[in-house]
Amino acid sequence: MTQTQRLDVRELINRNPLSRFQKQIIFLGFCVIALDGFDIAIMGFIAPTLKLEWGVSNHQLGLVISAALIGLALGAIFSGPLADWLGRKKIIINSVFFFGFWTIATAFSHNIEQMMFFRFMTGLGLGAAMPNIGTLVSEYAPERQRSFIITVIFCGFTFGAAAGGFSASWLIPQFGWHSLMALGGILPLLFAPLLIWLLPESVRFLVIKQAPAARIRAILNRLYPGQISDNVTFTLPAQPAAGNAMRIVLS
Repeated sequence: MTQTQRLDVRELINRNPLSRFQKQIIFLGFCVIALDGFDIAIMGFIAPTLKLEWGVSNHQLGLVISAALIGLALGAIFSGPLADWLGRKKIIINSVFFFGFWTIATAFSHNIEQMMFFRFMTGLGLGAAMPNIGTLVSEYAPERQRSFIITVIFCGFTFGAAAGGFSASWLIPQFGWHSLMALGGILPLLFAPLLIWLLPESVRFLVIKQAPAARIRAILNRLYPGQISDNVTFTLPAQPAAGNAMRIVLS
């Protein structure tokens, strides 16, 4: 009779070098943060045009920007418990779809009140995406490289904001502010199916939720081919290993 072995998933990740699959996860995380940065920064690029076309005041624009920031904060706060219940991957994918949809809706705003509501809804998705992708990536990162990897993916925010500025300089003079908003919504909607296909669920979440061993083994075999035997029970260390979303954002 074959004896079942216990495999500490955290220790497995820590003792191995970064695999190709881990680099793929890091790249996907960078892209999600970049899309987040693009859509957060977008209001600053369309504000001068809105003032001319709609005759709105700085105060009204401030309310629109504040609505998005309030939504962002609420999304970050409430998505953490949801991710612990439903899984990181589900929350990340749904939040990317969510902020993409509402960014496109913002492109069809007819007045400042509509825009304020649409940006609030967009903020909910933006706030949910960022900390959860950070958490998921950190859970696949070896501890010796985790800080560097998290820094790398959050550089995506600056990249996305800069890409928004370059896009604005060409799109707004040619097609108006609506086109920039539409682009900010279309890109996440196109990217979300790639996340469904390429992004794994957090292996830490799966172990905690006692998911089928075959599902965990399939992910780990993609990380480290040939290292995972069939007669293995997957475990985690007693102490928290990856940190929660808020700790990652503040670190």
